[in-house]
Amino acid sequence: MNIDHDRLDQIREGQGEIANHIIDEYVAGRLSRRDLLRRGALVGISLPVLGAVITACGSSSSSPSTSSSPGAAGATIKVGIVVPTGAINPVTVADQGGLDMLAQTGEYLTFSDQTLTLKPALAESWTPNSTADVWTFKIRQGVKFHNGSPLTADDVVYSYKTIGLGSTANALSAFHGVLTPAGVQKVDSSTVAFHLEAPNGNFPYLTSSDNYNMIIIPNNYDPTKWQSTFIGTGPFVLKSYTPTVGASFARNEQYWGTKALPAATEFTFYKNQTPAIPALTSGSIDVLGQFAVTGGEQLLTGGFTVNKLKSSAHRELSMRNDQAPFTDPRVRQAIALTLARPDIIKALFKGYADLGNDSPFAPVFPSTDTSIPQRALNIAKAKSLLSAAGHPNGFTTSLVTEDFLEIPQFAQIVAQSAKAIGVTINLKVESSAAYYGKATFGNSDWLDATMSLVDYGHRSVPNVFMTAPLQSSGTWNAAHFKNSQYDKLSAQYIATSDLTTQRSIAGQIQTLLLNETPIIYAYFYNYLSAWAKTVTGPYPTAIGHIFLYNATKS
Repeated sequence: MNIDHDRLDQIREGQGEIANHIIDEYVAGRLSRRDLLRRGALVGISLPVLGAVITACGSSSSSPSTSSSPGAAGATIKVGIVVPTGAINPVTVADQGGLDMLAQTGEYLTFSDQTLTLKPALAESWTPNSTADVWTFKIRQGVKFHNGSPLTADDVVYSYKTIGLGSTANALSAFHGVLTPAGVQKVDSSTVAFHLEAPNGNFPYLTSSDNYNMIIIPNNYDPTKWQSTFIGTGPFVLKSYTPTVGASFARNEQYWGTKALPAATEFTFYKNQTPAIPALTSGSIDVLGQFAVTGGEQLLTGGFTVNKLKSSAHRELSMRNDQAPFTDPRVRQAIALTLARPDIIKALFKGYADLGNDSPFAPVFPSTDTSIPQRALNIAKAKSLLSAAGHPNGFTTSLVTEDFLEIPQFAQIVAQSAKAIGVTINLKVESSAAYYGKATFGNSDWLDATMSLVDYGHRSVPNVFMTAPLQSSGTWNAAHFKNSQYDKLSAQYIATSDLTTQRSIAGQIQTLLLNETPIIYAYFYNYLSAWAKTVTGPYPTAIGHIFLYNATKS
């Protein structure tokens, strides 16, 4: 780099200790430009400042254009998504259809885009203290809820204490061990400070659209009544909502930001993609929020715009570590060694997926240690492990899963593969509502079954994947995995904001999980959405949102 040190010194003024460390890492060549933009945005360095850093280091700060030729504004955009599994209550939503509904009218403090980069939303800016255990957010001024009331710090504090930290809150999966109600503190009418239980280098991602429950609602609003109003601050307002059928929205003419291009949007709910794909091909809908390659091959032939996002979205095949025969890690390893992962990716995704290596560290994460050897099919080793564990003739068990996208087909592959080592797996495929139940231990086939296979939506950082399903006290620990060394390493990873340190700890975690194999991560799939060629501007995210504020139709 041809570095202008005088200019860099000027840029550093006013930046905090963590922000300046990230700049140092970029100057030293340990961060790529993309990583600088991503990590810098995470700790609240503004885009103009990041651009100035890049320029001072001798590179252009310009970004490639992502604009497309627009159709006509003012259209009604018709969308198909999976049916929500329950009431649209921001506290309890835990499914893709539900999260999609939340984000049509609700907004988050921050927004995680398709490149895993944070953008300001209802928070204009945020900064950590030197130890990253206090994060202070400035709340955007001039924002109004759909009922006309102004957005203030009181609304943010109430939302986080109620939606994020209430006793039945789904977002506890992200905040457990991170934040308590006492840690959410109003500084003044436009400032909120989050005092964390421990340092957390990725905390702003937990305030983003990745943490899909965390839309901001008015102070003292009853979230159980949210389905009747869909009250939020977003670019659309509710026209109608019919459970299991669909919803419609109108443009919010009082929106604080750039007004949405569509005059209206209409959503139709589908149990699965079997009826949704013909709806798109026939023109009954304009946009399909998500589809799987299996069964959706015709959408890949060029007649539609297909958006393909590399993601951390995956399936978790959990084995109860507290129930025989899966109390022995050799048995769990044996099951994992029966899977021909490249063949699975080819069969289920036609290559639109990345190999999983039995840890939540997806290739898309910058912190993943890619030097860890990839687990591969090895029937001889699997049989040897099973025999050493006392099961030379195999055993019989059951696997419960849900009827969602390619999951039933993957479950069949798992059962067929296990036969090669004498293991019989009896499958039970349920509706998503029956499978999730109350999503609590003792009330959910997902969390209680001896083997369970569940869908996990994309996240921009691995924190939730590391905590909820794997830490000893994890709220989604379907494997009932308890390992003190893992708990220690995951806490160390979460505490640091330094990418090099994160990658080092990630390698240790990846190795530990290969040895223990509480959960099989066979693949991380591309998130696929499709829309008619007459439509431009839909913005899907890999976690499952479909944003339509820039959509047009010719």
